[in-house]
Formats: sequence, structure tokens, C-alpha cells
Amino acid sequence: MSGSDGAGNELSGAGRERGSGASAERTMSDSTRADVCAAAIADAFSEDGEVFASPMGLLPTLGVRLAKLTSNPDLVISDGESVLLGGTPPLGGKDVIEGWIPFRRVFDVIAYGKRHVMMGATQVDREGNQNISAIGPFAQPKRQLLGSRGAPGNTVGHRTSYWVPKHSPRVFVEQVDTVSGVGPRRARAAGSAASRFNDIHRVVSNLAVFDLGGPDDTMRLVSVHPGVSVDEVVDATGFALEVSAEVPTTREPSTEELLLIREMIDPKGLRFKEVPDA
Repeated sequence: MSGSDGAGNELSGAGRERGSGASAERTMSDSTRADVCAAAIADAFSEDGEVFASPMGLLPTLGVRLAKLTSNPDLVISDGESVLLGGTPPLGGKDVIEGWIPFRRVFDVIAYGKRHVMMGATQVDREGNQNISAIGPFAQPKRQLLGSRGAPGNTVGHRTSYWVPKHSPRVFVEQVDTVSGVGPRRARAAGSAASRFNDIHRVVSNLAVFDLGGPDDTMRLVSVHPGVSVDEVVDATGFALEVSAEVPTTREPSTEELLLIREMIDPKGLRFKEVPDA
């Protein structure tokens, strides 16, 4: 298999590609941190069945498309704007249009519950609450962000996961400054209408994978990425994580998955803009 990344850089089945401004040749067994993150995101969608997958951002989109091509072909994907796709195009590419889903119709899907969204998080706390609204005191924030947007409806309406490309104590905080996405404890406190479908499924960062399997639905370390230690993750987290005695290593992508990532979904190496190839 061979091709071009659109900039005259030849790609081959041996895995030649560009990343972080420097070219490198590697075998398919040499997965990068970005590849591992993509596979971890794909795993978060692997058992969803036929749902509308809504990835927000580059790595989530890569991971969802990888899942559709491997573990969950029943996923319904879109271009992120208004059309449902009939195939699985490369990042930034076009494909056959299978259906029409303008923004107003997304709310119908949310109400029905057949959706899994992976959002970003400027802050996420021990109880799985997410902030994309503002930094600082609620009455007088220091910095305005995106605003809550669809986060409240997403988190009370259907399965929600988060992607954090730069894991740090500034992101993983004891308590978010503003609650945009609602974690399970707050959802229960708000009543059955908020808690019935609340499902914070996974948090994937550039260091590790987490869920809310800790005591009282608090954040638990599920796995650390290859080359990352448990201590590194703990030190980069601003709250007490639930950590088991034996923490596994996040799986590396298979040869098939690496071929799909490098030759089909992201031949231009766009993923390295979010997670550089160290």
C-alpha cells in the first residue's frame, strides 16, 4: 500500500509518515502516543452499537472513525456539521452523503438517547463534572470560554466521554469552577430526570484512560499509556485518584489499526498537532 499525504511525502505500508515537522520511518509495530490515544478513543465507542457518534475535535474524530472501521461498524457518523456520511473519509476529506442532520435535528437525537458524544474539557473534576464555560469565580470569572453549549443536555441525555490532549493539574481539578457537563453525583442530586440517562463513560488524556468506577462514582485510573508511569499520572492530577494495586498499560493499536490510522484516516499526520510524537 502506498500513497501521498498531499504534500509530496510518500507513504507506504511500512509506515513512513511525517509528524511534528520532522519525517521519520517506523515499522507498524512502533505506535506513537497519538496512535495509542486514537485506539483508546476507539475502544470507548466499541460496544455502543448503532448510535450517532459525535466526536468533538481531531483525535476524537480519528478514534471514532477507527472504531467504525474495526470494532463497531454500526456507528453512525457525520461531517461534524450537517450531513451523515455513508463511508469513513480521511480527516478533512469528503465522502458520500447518506443523510441530512442539521443542528436542530441533533436535539431530537439527544432526546431519544441514541448518541455518544466525546467532548473536550477545560476542567474536569473528581466527580466527573466538566467545565467549558469560564475560569474563576462564577460571579466574576477571570476568563470566558465557550459557554456550556450542549454539555448539560448531553450529560443528562445520553452517554458522554471526554478527551484531554494535555493532562495537567490545571485541567484535572478538585472542583470545576463552573459546571457545564454534569457528573453522576450532581445528576442524582438534581433528581431522576437528570440522573436516569447520565453516563460519563470514559475520560481519555494524552497520559491515561479513566472512568468513574471509583467510590461514589469518582474518577478511577483505568490504564496508563505505554511509557507513562502511574506516578506521572498521579502527579499531573489535581485530586486523589482511585488507583488499583495493578494498573494495566493501555493497549497499543494492532497492525490493522495502524495501517488504517496512517494510510487511510490520517495520512497527513494531523494527530501530531494535538499529541506530538515525542
